[in-house]
Amino acid sequence: MPLFINRDQIFAHQVHLLEHKLRSKEERILELETENAILHLRLAECLRRLAQDHKDEIMAQKQRQQQRNRQKITQSALANLLSEVQTLNQDLKEVFAIYTGFSTELEDQSKLLLKKVDEVGFALKDQHGDNMQSLRAGMEALERSLEEEKERCRVERQRRRELHNTLVELRGNIRVHCRVRPVLPLDQIQSSTSATGSVSSEEVVHAVSDDTMLVNSTKTGIPFLNKMFEFERVHGPKDSQDEVFEEVKPLLTSLLDGYNVCIMAYGQTGSGKTHTMMGSQQAEESSGAQRGIIPKAAAELFRLISEKPSESHTVEVSVVEVYNNEVFDLLARDEEGNAEGQRRDVITTSSGTSQVTHLVYEPVSSSSEVMQVINSVLKLRAHCPTLVHTDSSRSHLIVTLTISSKSPNPLDLARRLQSAKKDMQRSPQNQWWSPRCRRANATARRTSDELFASSASSPGLSPLHSPCLSPRHSISQTPFKTKLQLVDLAGSECVGMSGVTGPALWESSCINRSLSALSDVLGALAEQRPHVPYRNSKLTHLLQDAIGGDAKLLVMLCVSPTQRFITESLQTLGFGSRARQVQKNITGRRSNTLKIK
Repeated sequence: MPLFINRDQIFAHQVHLLEHKLRSKEERILELETENAILHLRLAECLRRLAQDHKDEIMAQKQRQQQRNRQKITQSALANLLSEVQTLNQDLKEVFAIYTGFSTELEDQSKLLLKKVDEVGFALKDQHGDNMQSLRAGMEALERSLEEEKERCRVERQRRRELHNTLVELRGNIRVHCRVRPVLPLDQIQSSTSATGSVSSEEVVHAVSDDTMLVNSTKTGIPFLNKMFEFERVHGPKDSQDEVFEEVKPLLTSLLDGYNVCIMAYGQTGSGKTHTMMGSQQAEESSGAQRGIIPKAAAELFRLISEKPSESHTVEVSVVEVYNNEVFDLLARDEEGNAEGQRRDVITTSSGTSQVTHLVYEPVSSSSEVMQVINSVLKLRAHCPTLVHTDSSRSHLIVTLTISSKSPNPLDLARRLQSAKKDMQRSPQNQWWSPRCRRANATARRTSDELFASSASSPGLSPLHSPCLSPRHSISQTPFKTKLQLVDLAGSECVGMSGVTGPALWESSCINRSLSALSDVLGALAEQRPHVPYRNSKLTHLLQDAIGGDAKLLVMLCVSPTQRFITESLQTLGFGSRARQVQKNITGRRSNTLKIK
């Protein structure tokens, strides 16, 4: 019996097999595509690595090239420095050779001149006899006397400068003066028992001598007070502004000797601090009798500078105030050019000195310009009426005059003198020097520390060939700076006495805290504590160099004479007594004088 074959089943089975093969083929294709993608990724990674390696190699080559260039530059710079050092050594040898040549030549000329004088004396001896001999002896005696007087004058000038600084140091780097003001209308106190409603306050503070203060009080309710205070100088109510400044003026000489100088006025509101420092506001500019320490110090400073060689000193002025324990630059300008106090920070430099950041300095060339700058910004200072004073200053005013001095360059000076020597040799004997050239020659001798004798008296040099300073024969100079700080402190008094309220109460608190910080600093210095709290207040931080450095500090105590202000006066005098106890180490001056061995 034949088998039955179902074709549909056969076809379905074949279709199933073909579909299975197709799926296998597709899976294989998918695997191959995946492998292909992986190979492409590997190829890209290899290409990236090759590119990175190539880039790294190029960077390494550039770095090696830059290193070689830097080595070449360094070698070139070292070669230039070596050449400059050799040139400086040669110049130094040239300077000493010139000075040695000058000394030898002057000695030879002196001997030759004496020989000629002897020859002339012997030639005229037969004609004039004893008269000529006596005249010659007198001339020689006068010449020796003149040279001795010149040398004595030089020695005395040097000795005066040393004695001046020694005197100031022996008196103490911190000097304390006291000034008692006259009785003023603000000293009148109200009394309910008086028929007129007011009585004059009794004077209890007296200047009994030039250096002694007496405070005696018999006020009801307190023990009898009879206390003496001693200071370097005491000024009574009748002492004028000129007498006060005469005791301050010697300190200004130290400015040009290389020392910083600080003068501050301390006392309660209404005790005369601003009058002492600035002078009377109603006084005319033509009348200098009522001018205070600041304008008189500026005038004295420029007078001392005028005695020095021209353009040897320059002066700049800055004005700041410490208000609510913040420092404000009163010379700062806004965008429209108007004066506007701007807040500044006080920092300590790497050398240990205090400095105000971004402080504005105005160059000045006379005392009138100084006062013009100060007066233009005084209206910006904080003021507030109190029961003690109708226009009380509520900030500490600090005026700083910065003096830049210049020391002569010995190399340029030696070359100029060598040129002058050649001109002297070429000049005819019948020419002479003018007084201006004599003064210039004398200045040159002082500048070179008198290493060679004066040739200004020689009649053989013309004014046209004299070594006078001129714009085209200038000497390069190296500046150094000193500071004159003039401080008008804000008034110190208790809140009950001033009667302030509101924002003024905070101002009084800041003033008293800053003055207490100043007292703490002086106490720490007097007791020689290892730590001095300068940074407890912006005021003491700003004045750190003047209080604790090698500056000459003078504290001018201003006190009221009456019973009404006895508490504030005793506090002021106690502050001055603590300041007198501070002993500083004597340090050398900071000026760069010319030294040749």
